[in-house]
Amino acid sequence: MADMIGQHVVVTGAGSGAGEAIALAFALKGARVTALGRRLAPLEAVAVQSDRIFAVCGDVTDHAGLEVAIAQAVEKNGAPTIVIANAGSAESAPFLRTSADQFQAMVDVNLTGVFNTFQVCLAKMNPKTPGRLIAVASTAGLKGYSYVSGYCAAKHGVVGLVRSLGQELARTGVTVNAICPGFTETPMLAKSIDNIVEKTGRSREEAEASLRSVNPQDRFIQPEEIAETAIWLSSDAAASMTGQAISLSGGETQ
Repeated sequence: MADMIGQHVVVTGAGSGAGEAIALAFALKGARVTALGRRLAPLEAVAVQSDRIFAVCGDVTDHAGLEVAIAQAVEKNGAPTIVIANAGSAESAPFLRTSADQFQAMVDVNLTGVFNTFQVCLAKMNPKTPGRLIAVASTAGLKGYSYVSGYCAAKHGVVGLVRSLGQELARTGVTVNAICPGFTETPMLAKSIDNIVEKTGRSREEAEASLRSVNPQDRFIQPEEIAETAIWLSSDAAASMTGQAISLSGGETQ
């Protein structure tokens, strides 16, 4: 797999789950990694695992604050060459019980957060150096799911943003792609399972089975699979891949 020595990789939502796996995978390949998130303690727990990882606090929903955080990253590691917008969250509720504030919160972190991350980091990238912008979206950006209308709307927006920006930057050497995993074994999935148990009275095993069965392979995606896909998209072998939404779902979406 690709050697990432000389690359500066910015990963948002890097304190756990897929973000942690991505940060560690790129560091293992020799990249300098900026692990960005809202809380310092989880980021430091990731950074302590590799001297190539630099922890920086930042909120992707705060454009001005993110500019400050990325400036710190640039001072430490130089201009970013690979940017992975992974930060996100999911809340579930029937549509008629979803408040406008809840809907907006899903858009803010899952869509506007990607916009902010890409815009702030792209402005700091060297225009003479090939680069990568990668969004960790979801199969919820490719299909609909019940009770998560705000999340699905935001993730569909991410896929649209990636497709548009892929066209806009096609002649610049910067590629733009989305990774769309199905249900992934992360703390966010554990929270979803807890909600199912609480709201339906089903056992945890039943709740897990119901989500796992959505994947035709009857399994959960692993964070490391997302990380390896991001590494491939960042390699020279993927130089012609841009504006794409890559489904990691065991065939759930095609």
